[in-house]
Amino acid sequence: MNQQWIKKVTLTELQQTTSLRDQLIAWRIPRRIQGQLRQGRRVLVNGSYKPMNANLEAGDELTMLFMDTDFTTPVSSYVPDASQAVDVLFENEDLLVVNKSEGVKMHPNSPGETGTLMNYVQAYLRNDDLADAYMVHRLDEDTSGAVLIAKTPIVVSVLNAYLKDKIIQRSYLAIVEGRMDQTQGDVDLPIGVNPEDERLRQVNGLKAQEALTHWKVTQSFDNYALVALQLDTGRTHQIRVHMQALGHPIVGDRYYNREQSHSRLMLHANKITFILPFTNEQKEVNAGLPKNFCLN
Repeated sequence: MNQQWIKKVTLTELQQTTSLRDQLIAWRIPRRIQGQLRQGRRVLVNGSYKPMNANLEAGDELTMLFMDTDFTTPVSSYVPDASQAVDVLFENEDLLVVNKSEGVKMHPNSPGETGTLMNYVQAYLRNDDLADAYMVHRLDEDTSGAVLIAKTPIVVSVLNAYLKDKIIQRSYLAIVEGRMDQTQGDVDLPIGVNPEDERLRQVNGLKAQEALTHWKVTQSFDNYALVALQLDTGRTHQIRVHMQALGHPIVGDRYYNREQSHSRLMLHANKITFILPFTNEQKEVNAGLPKNFCLN
């Protein structure tokens, strides 16, 4: 039996008159899926099929029926693992934001693998017949903090569009080596694969892609600085590589800090800001600093 997902949205009193087509575009529903909804007559307005140029008004209820054939990866295949509790910072019917612990892998690398954040979230959602865990973005295993996870494949599509359009903003805190001469700045250096170790990245490495990191010193110590960072792009190990390139590697970085001797990587995703799918509501979710995020 094919899997289906029904999404119902009641337009708020602030809704401006717009066409059904323009509303689906505003919600970042991919064009291809818009076409499939239209061809299958799978989008209803107040219970009735309407053409895509029909106008919508405040109070109208839209019902969209999504099929597994609409998506490249419709089914989440993570094995549930309830051995570790999930620290949920925010949740609604479409998504959740969880606080990942340092040292926890983000996702399995092989079929049947357990012990990762996505396994734990899949177990957390196991009593919800309409939800599964779908990964949207990643944090390194050594990094702690806020992670956004979708519950259905259509929300994955929406959040991927948000990432592309920079609607999702991810903020980090890091403790770095040395006193910084400036109080803020940008690192605009392309990042690619380290030719000697494909697990690692480096500036101007193989297949380098543009990468932009904004940073600001929030507190200075004798030989360290607490830095707030924001990503404009999402390359693997981006903050770690860029801070190393500045000459201020992150404390506890086992890959990019030769002087490291700390028990953990001092990098924490402390805030994520985004628009809730199918609304115009901006949401900010904060993840407090863990107890081991310190120099002692």
